[in-house]
Amino acid sequence: MAVELRRAEPPDADFLVELNADEDVRPFLGPRTAASREAILEEIERSLAEPDAFGRFVIEVDGEPAGALGFHVANERSRIARLERLAVHPRFRGRRLADDAARQFQRLLLGELGFHRLELEIYAFNERACAHAERVGYVREGRKRSAYLKDGEWVDSVLYALLLEDLDSRHG
Repeated sequence: MAVELRRAEPPDADFLVELNADEDVRPFLGPRTAASREAILEEIERSLAEPDAFGRFVIEVDGEPAGALGFHVANERSRIARLERLAVHPRFRGRRLADDAARQFQRLLLGELGFHRLELEIYAFNERACAHAERVGYVREGRKRSAYLKDGEWVDSVLYALLLEDLDSRHG
């Protein structure tokens, strides 16, 4: 199984709409996640126009779209990227391809794009995503109590980060 990451392009919009709308994916995405084809196309265009500051990527397995992930610059001066929207289509789950994709993404952002720190925030109820973050090397830095109103209830989130030296220490 060959897992590859590539920057999203306009023909990927329909796949991304389907992925973001999937009933097994949507509950775990933030409220600002692009849902309409037009909004997704705007994000793809921005990703292509500002590749060092914003990214929307497609995860492929043997050339077939299987998931997505993205980033945006959280702090330009301190070279901090905020990761977001990691989602794997349900038909590709259970193969740990999100782990492979996340590690590739870490190398791209820390190595090629020169970020110093990667951050991500996960709803605390999303135990699967928290386990994934820890499995691929992110360090749990804290919990934001009652941080977000989700479906009429206040929910906690968990903060994670990864530094270049964390990545280097994993690979000896």
